[in-house]
Amino acid sequence: MSSRRPLLLAARILGVFLVLSVAPAATATAAGHPRPPAAPTVSEGEVMPHLRALQEIADRNGGNRAHGTQGYADSVAYVRHALDRAGFRTELRPFSYGGAAGYSLIADWPGGDPDHVLFTGAHLDSVKEGPGINDNGSGAAAVLTTALRVADAGLKPTRHLRFAWWGAEEEGLVGSADYVRSLSADDRKAIDVYLNLDQAGSKNTRQWLVVHDTEHGESEAQQAFEAWFAARGIATFDIGVGGSDHESFGNAGIPSSGFSTGISDCLHEACDNLANVDPQTETTSTNALLGVVWQLAATAPATARH
Repeated sequence: MSSRRPLLLAARILGVFLVLSVAPAATATAAGHPRPPAAPTVSEGEVMPHLRALQEIADRNGGNRAHGTQGYADSVAYVRHALDRAGFRTELRPFSYGGAAGYSLIADWPGGDPDHVLFTGAHLDSVKEGPGINDNGSGAAAVLTTALRVADAGLKPTRHLRFAWWGAEEEGLVGSADYVRSLSADDRKAIDVYLNLDQAGSKNTRQWLVVHDTEHGESEAQQAFEAWFAARGIATFDIGVGGSDHESFGNAGIPSSGFSTGISDCLHEACDNLANVDPQTETTSTNALLGVVWQLAATAPATARH
């Protein structure tokens, strides 16, 4: 999470520990339309190994995975290798910031309507002061787990599915902003909605903070996330669009949502390590993302965005 984005600082007052079991997401469909396949669910043992891998990468590289470092390069290589093996089309989107070369990783799942893109992402970089395992290895791991489950299921989505792991978010949303600026008007219009995860495994979480795009109205993704949590009795709290990479999309007029579990007690420090993540919270967040991606992947929006 960018240190220059203050909106989520209010989240410090929202957190205390939540222990909840996770059930598959229920999906509502319009009358006469086939019900989409049920979303899979994952266990702690399927998500946490990715966080352990990111911790090990930081440990080998001076304790961080920051923009312009070998730790960040190794983090991208880890994620890309898993995606390439699973059948995604991957590419690096280069940019430059602060005198250092950077890049974001983009992965497309074959199939689906390219004029209706469901885009999901999380920043992969840490600050230089620490390994960034909650901020934002937790979001990056949840997005990677979701993408790999898409591949495991051989999902044939109605919408085209695209995933991203952004660089230099901690420097001011640099990677995602550069990507959005590079899009043509048609490319921007093709993105139905962008979903973002930032700090998905905070300890002492009481409420999940769901992004509400106040400028462009309540998105279908916001509704889907709130419905998923409500069905399981999990409290949510709406926050504005600022604070992480969803802001880059919202500023370009692209509907966005996503969520955070709030700022943990350790932020932007060496103590943001594996012990700073609650495995059950991380697993709940990953299953929430899975449920919403499965739901939104199944249908195109009722009306086109102009």
